[in-house]
Amino acid sequence: MSQNHEINVRELLDSRGVSTYQKLVIFLCFLIVVMDGFDVVIMGFVGPSLKEAWNLSNNDLAPVLSAALFGLTFGALAAGPLGDRFGRRKVLIVSVFIFGLFTLLVAFATQIWHMIVFRFIAGFAMGGIMPMVATLAKEYSPEHRSSLLVTIVFAGFTVGAAGGGFLAAWMIPQWGWPSVFWFGGVVPMLLSLFMIFKLPESLAYMVHKGADRQAIRKIVEQCAPGSTTEQSTFFVPQPQTVQSNENPIKTVLNQHYTKGTLLLWVIYFSHLFLVYLLGSWMPTMIKESGMTAAQASIISAMFQLGGPLGSIMLGWFMDRFEPHRVLALSYISGAVVLVFMSSLGAEYLLLCITSFYIGAAFNGGGTGMNALSSNFFPLSARATGNSWMHGIGRTGAIISAFAGAWMLNAGWNFSTVAMALTIPALLIAVSLAIKYLLYRNQPGAEV
Repeated sequence: MSQNHEINVRELLDSRGVSTYQKLVIFLCFLIVVMDGFDVVIMGFVGPSLKEAWNLSNNDLAPVLSAALFGLTFGALAAGPLGDRFGRRKVLIVSVFIFGLFTLLVAFATQIWHMIVFRFIAGFAMGGIMPMVATLAKEYSPEHRSSLLVTIVFAGFTVGAAGGGFLAAWMIPQWGWPSVFWFGGVVPMLLSLFMIFKLPESLAYMVHKGADRQAIRKIVEQCAPGSTTEQSTFFVPQPQTVQSNENPIKTVLNQHYTKGTLLLWVIYFSHLFLVYLLGSWMPTMIKESGMTAAQASIISAMFQLGGPLGSIMLGWFMDRFEPHRVLALSYISGAVVLVFMSSLGAEYLLLCITSFYIGAAFNGGGTGMNALSSNFFPLSARATGNSWMHGIGRTGAIISAFAGAWMLNAGWNFSTVAMALTIPALLIAVSLAIKYLLYRNQPGAEV
């Protein structure tokens, strides 16, 4: 080995397996996403107890349930440019701590408006977590395994969401609804302190920003022992699609990336509209189809539990086959099975199986979208590209709450709703096909 040589950091990571150090980064990202998934669902489980304790109506509770979603939208839009300017690590640690702190404060709320404010701020901080995790996980993954590792990380969301239901069912009867927020607040705060000591900055980002060479070398040696010398210098290639020192917002909306950016917004908006409407209203629709409340809850839980398996399987396929085709087929098959599921009536076992499948297809597809967007945007604007996709997508989640209520109030049954939801699923598939055709012969992201 030469005593004075340049090292392409991206090529070095791609040429090796996943080191113990990289596995630690991926595991920390996974834990962060687990807590994110837990937080998203806890208000739904706490809601009935809170209504009884505070004598609230559904209209009183609605702003509390939606406050975090509005915060998520604005937080995601703000976090991306900050992550590209100040670093993924700093934004992620601050976001996790603030999210934990204001989740904990909900346990001390004495009035409904306190809870709305705390949930909004927690949601704002949480908005920066998912896109920043996707960015960091991508930048520590070898290219040939990046989709699998990113989807494994995001499988933590459905693990946290499903676990939140079981934990709430155990904690609330024993210690009351505030105990859930104690857990949901203290754990992220402790995790953020651990991240200060164990979570590194993105290696590619450090090189891109001209960080201290010895600090870079230390991390490179952790990822690829024996690959450097004292004289080693490091670089990452800059794609021709990005101008030097270009503002990341301008990058994601420049001539090369604009069409892909807009298509990703359409896809993620449609995805979150689809999965949030199903996640929020499936128990009600299943119960009205003739099942008991307990059976409806279990069938709906299967929708969440399908997510982790679907995420890992789709990530594996995306690393081996064309990712756009893999995701498009996932949404198309999910739409077909959803329509079939809605025609089953009171067939409990088949409802559980089909619910699990559509959870794997749709929730797994959403995690795959994070891998797809991370591979699409360049290093200098990846956090912005990911976070804006999340921010725009969150409006789909917000609208789904009102759309679901409108559908059921209009007398739509499960079959009618399922047919309507084939529209966003097919829109996702068509948008993926268009994006593939537009960019199949063009260079991708550099790292």
